[in-house]
Amino acid sequence: MRVIKRQLGFLLYGVIFWLPIGVIVLVAQLILGDLENIGKDFLKLVFVPDNFIKPGLGIVFWLVIFFLSGVLLKSTPVGDFFSRVPILGTFVRRGGEIITIDKLINLTPCLFLISPTCISYGWILSEEKVKLDNEGSSFNLINVYYPNVPTILTGQVFSVRKETVMKLGNPSREVIDILLYGLRRPETIQYLPWEDETAEEFEGRARRFGLGCIESGPTTT
Repeated sequence: MRVIKRQLGFLLYGVIFWLPIGVIVLVAQLILGDLENIGKDFLKLVFVPDNFIKPGLGIVFWLVIFFLSGVLLKSTPVGDFFSRVPILGTFVRRGGEIITIDKLINLTPCLFLISPTCISYGWILSEEKVKLDNEGSSFNLINVYYPNVPTILTGQVFSVRKETVMKLGNPSREVIDILLYGLRRPETIQYLPWEDETAEEFEGRARRFGLGCIESGPTTT
């Protein structure tokens, strides 16, 4: 019975690997096929003779349209106009950064209290100092990237108090694996103190993340 379960496990693992690839290929075929047909129709509208319209020319037509549109939106005032349009402007905004896998790999992963009783994974983007009526305050804010699952690269940015964020010593790849429904999991989650945090402050803060008495320095759970 164990042998049969083992073989079924291999089969299931193969299906999990190839299923999303098959879906991507199928969707790409449908999209490219439609673009080819629509592109040929446009070429006929501008009086291109049928004998000049070869297979693949419809895709080439759209590649030219996409390229020229990108030049207009990035290098001319047309892009400035569309960037001010609600919703649409989000997709043509100039400057700034977008989240990519490479960017996540180089960010520090963390746990943060999304609510008093719910801990969530995220990545630390930056730290902001807070002033109260032009005077320094006793706390800072951490900008945390909170990923949507399973897309990971789409998410939200939360600004949370520094004491409610726990830096992790685990590589970002391990956190990504956890978020992908735990297909691979690290042996431990490693908590790290802030650079300016004493052992007593770290111990007190770690209790909010489910730890009791701990030794000074990094710890695992």
